[in-house]
Amino acid sequence: MADIMTTPPAPEPAAAKPSPPGRYARFRDSDLLASFLSSKLTMVSAFISVAMILGALLATWIAPTNPFDPASVDLMNSLYPPRWVEGGDTRFLLGTDNQGRDLWSAILYGMRVSLIIGIVGVIIAATLGIGLGLLAGYLGGRVDALIMRVADIQLTFPAILIALVIDGVVRSVFQGLGREQTAFSVLVISIGLSFWVQYARTIRGSTMVEKNKDYVHAARLMGVPAWLIMIRHVLPNVIGPVLVILTINLALAIITEATLSFLGVGLPPTQPSLGTLIRIGNDFLFSGEWWIVAFPGLTLAIFVLAVNLLGDWLRDALNPKLR
Repeated sequence: MADIMTTPPAPEPAAAKPSPPGRYARFRDSDLLASFLSSKLTMVSAFISVAMILGALLATWIAPTNPFDPASVDLMNSLYPPRWVEGGDTRFLLGTDNQGRDLWSAILYGMRVSLIIGIVGVIIAATLGIGLGLLAGYLGGRVDALIMRVADIQLTFPAILIALVIDGVVRSVFQGLGREQTAFSVLVISIGLSFWVQYARTIRGSTMVEKNKDYVHAARLMGVPAWLIMIRHVLPNVIGPVLVILTINLALAIITEATLSFLGVGLPPTQPSLGTLIRIGNDFLFSGEWWIVAFPGLTLAIFVLAVNLLGDWLRDALNPKLR
């Protein structure tokens, strides 16, 4: 009997390794998105915040008039009530103020001014606080003690007092400049100097933990400069809590701007922010023109509440102890 020659079976091809998921796929399956979609209050707050921010940014195209342009303002149209109130004008949805400006347009432009001041002030505070917090936590010793004592002293001065001091210094140094030229700088510097301590203390505490980990020791042994270790290695691992502070401080910065403008340290009536509009409306509140203060105040309250709710959600979502 002839031997039957059999060929060995061909080897099965190796299974292809699945490609790692992309950024969009990781974000879609993340706990952060699931937490956001599971909270109706958070989604409503996000929608309101985004809608109001877009309305402020697109005020040039949305607003019927430009309240900053004197050519578009007519004093004969002053103190009209809202459209649905008896005596209102159909041209003005929310009525007009004492200068004849359309209040709806003034709120949109004022919201944009308040947002710009708040964002710039928070950026200054975050930059200053993060830098000082990294130095204090990483270097320690006398540098840490000096920065923290300065922070303790700064906490004794509220933003209003800092703004008044800065405003007085600017007026004495730059006597030829009026309030219109200096008000923006006074506001953003005051907000920045008032809020940096929270960032510094948060970053300092996280840095003191991170600098004792193995990857930092390895970088030191490799001869990496200290400033590069702080920026490239430590900072990305301690920046998480700052995002929560940024969200909450944005609302606080807008409230601070409104408070300072209400007290007369803020922007002039020719460049109204929400705080300026509230201050102007307060002068006419008891004479019956309630809408001048009511609608800017309501806008400020709604926006601050929405941003605070987002900050509370972000704080809980990024807290591993609550997962």
